[in-house]
Amino acid sequence: MIVADEPAKEPHDDAKWRRKLRAALLAWFARNARKLPWRSDPTPYHVWVSEIMLQQTQVATVLAYYRRFIAAYPTVRDLAAADEHDLMRLWEGLGYYRRARSMHAAAKLIVSQYDGRFPSNYEQVLALPGIGRYTAGAILSISGDQRLPVLEGNTVRVYSRWIGLRDDVQSTSAKAKLWDFAAAMLPKSGSGQFNQAAMELGALICKPKSPLCEACPVQKSCVAYSLGLQDEIPGKVSNMQYESRTEFGFIVPGIDSDRFLICRVPDGSRWAGLWDFPRCTDGNAATPLAAAAAISRTLGVKICPIQHITTIKHAVTRYRITLQVHLADPVAASDVTLASDAFRFATSECMNDVPLSVTGRKIAKWIAER
Repeated sequence: MIVADEPAKEPHDDAKWRRKLRAALLAWFARNARKLPWRSDPTPYHVWVSEIMLQQTQVATVLAYYRRFIAAYPTVRDLAAADEHDLMRLWEGLGYYRRARSMHAAAKLIVSQYDGRFPSNYEQVLALPGIGRYTAGAILSISGDQRLPVLEGNTVRVYSRWIGLRDDVQSTSAKAKLWDFAAAMLPKSGSGQFNQAAMELGALICKPKSPLCEACPVQKSCVAYSLGLQDEIPGKVSNMQYESRTEFGFIVPGIDSDRFLICRVPDGSRWAGLWDFPRCTDGNAATPLAAAAAISRTLGVKICPIQHITTIKHAVTRYRITLQVHLADPVAASDVTLASDAFRFATSECMNDVPLSVTGRKIAKWIAER
């Protein structure tokens, strides 16, 4: 009888290999961990705030925002009671504003359902607005040493290289394999330290391009390094196709005043919860006059552009946007048909307290310096 050969075991299937790698990583982390404010007092609330801020954002950018945020809202109850206007102004410039609104909604639920105590049950945390599998695992493992894996940008890259995964990491099978590996790598205790160490390695050593393999504490265990594939792994993610478009914004003074029209960005729109100058985002509006006509229909008052002021280039998701900013003829507040809480005429000084989009803030700065 012919017996089929058993499939060759991968290095990461070996418990000894995992223990050796884990020990080397944790020893490195003990020596090299960055001193970050949320690490000095890793309560569930602090870890939650930091993890939400760090989504799509670099640590260097987050530090100042985190300190201001915790100073303004030191507890979940404080965040739940926050005025959305003040919250969005505090978040301004950090981007991905839906994160802040989801945190606000989650804080209210924590107060109403859990008496202001951040839940320690994984399913309850996962059910909160804006929290997915990765964030729930990070919060509970780092703050309470629950044995939960963490898979995010850094650890996807680190783990893919450790096990020599050449598949597209966005595929369902690759994600499942990485989640399984992340769980298998966790120690019996100290999961939060391990998760932070793996993320730290990705941030400081195992970088997307030109990883610092010679400084890596787990180089000898890394399959990608042994095969010379550290620059090819992880498998390439489909590149986003960026679309160029032109949009138009308008500086609309009030009649006989030094105030300017700004509008609340409606729910479901880009920058919802912020304020902005009248803007046409319809890519079909090819001229200032066409854009002004579209805005006029929304505001119920005629916008007449009279002078090009500046051009601002910026990126939003898949778009590379050229914003043409024009000065328009003054209008009367009584002619605007929007709901009273959807617009206001504000001085440049008052705009300092209003949460504006990034480009809106640049326009406000131009007004203040004109």
